[in-house]
Amino acid sequence: MDKKKSTASVIMVIAIVLLLVITLIPEDKEPAAGIAAHRIVAHAMGGINGHAYTNAVEGFIANYEQGTRVFEVDLLFTGDQKLVARHEWSKDMTKQLGQQEVLPADKQGEVLDYAEFMDSPILGLYSPADIEKIMDLMMAYPDAYIVTDTKEVEAGLVTQQFEVIVEAAERRDPSLLKRIVPQIYSREMLDMIRKVHVFPKVIYTLYQSEDSDEVVTQFVKETGADITMSDDRATKSFVQKLKRAGARVYVHTINDEKEIVQLSRLGVDGFYTDFVSEDDMDRLRGLGRN
Repeated sequence: MDKKKSTASVIMVIAIVLLLVITLIPEDKEPAAGIAAHRIVAHAMGGINGHAYTNAVEGFIANYEQGTRVFEVDLLFTGDQKLVARHEWSKDMTKQLGQQEVLPADKQGEVLDYAEFMDSPILGLYSPADIEKIMDLMMAYPDAYIVTDTKEVEAGLVTQQFEVIVEAAERRDPSLLKRIVPQIYSREMLDMIRKVHVFPKVIYTLYQSEDSDEVVTQFVKETGADITMSDDRATKSFVQKLKRAGARVYVHTINDEKEIVQLSRLGVDGFYTDFVSEDDMDRLRGLGRN
């Protein structure tokens, strides 16, 4: 009888140990999919030959060839209401894009018409892009994503811009809309965009926002939005709160690889950058996937 009890006890102990082992073995996480599979967002379609803010077709292609798959693009209306890839209408931007020789003096710093914009090469070499060319790039590169930086916050203009974006996508292939990620500048802007189209993912950028950390975290819980912010706001505490709420957290605009590693250790998932490619991320030491 004692021997039977002893055997039963041993079997029970083995069963408990096996149960604990099975319970404690971490489950393999599913690999990240979609935009979450990528850590780099090419700022203004990506820098090219040391030049930032170009929003040029060639910048997109050059950065794509270096493994980058997510591209932020600046979008503004021309004087005749065509949506084009331009960061701002200013004399400084005209100079930065090397367009002093191709634009008359009275047009430098002014809002250009569509033909003037498209007929003005960037730095004498690169091709300006409008929303149509951007959609053509998305068709040609079917694993690329676009993050919109549309600048406007007034409801009428926001609606108008996103109507143009949605129409341009739908004319080619409605599935393109799954790879377009609106960047919003306020919580209210999400409702403006959703009246036009409900995109699978949005990124709330905090650079214009006065929302507290608590308000932003609650917004993430309610909407599922991802977040991008400047490096000076990206404290470990705030980043971790956002991640627990379900957000993917980005920081902009970071071109220093050491800073990328440091921010990654705080839990930051991705980085808007001019000159660091997705391929570069694979060689950085001390950089873990979050």
